[in-house]
Amino acid sequence: MARIAGINIPQNKIVSIALTYIHGIGLHSSKLICKKLDIPNNTRVNQLTEDQVLKIREFIDQNHKVEGDLRRQISINIKRLVDLATYRGSRHKKKLPVRGQRTHCNARTRKGKAIAIAGKKLTPLKK
Repeated sequence: MARIAGINIPQNKIVSIALTYIHGIGLHSSKLICKKLDIPNNTRVNQLTEDQVLKIREFIDQNHKVEGDLRRQISINIKRLVDLATYRGSRHKKKLPVRGQRTHCNARTRKGKAIAIAGKKLTPLKK
């Protein structure tokens, strides 16, 4: 079992795909890591030697901020925005979309389940 940055990586996947299970490493970064460490594209995790796993682990530790450190930095950045009372901070605080998306008819993922307003009845217009 290969364990990198505190994450057990899946054994039967290609190395560049398996590295994306680590928070902070995407597909592009994982392909660059494989290229720099001379790991072939079609190599699977269970075919890696202990030396290659060690090289990957050391490379990620030196060159990438991943998992706990990255999550901590993101939460500190959000807390800073909230403390400064910026517009983005207030959007984070209210749990609304932060980057300018519309909220009139979308943003259900961020806002949560829709709540029906009880007792709201439409009255016909009087002429």
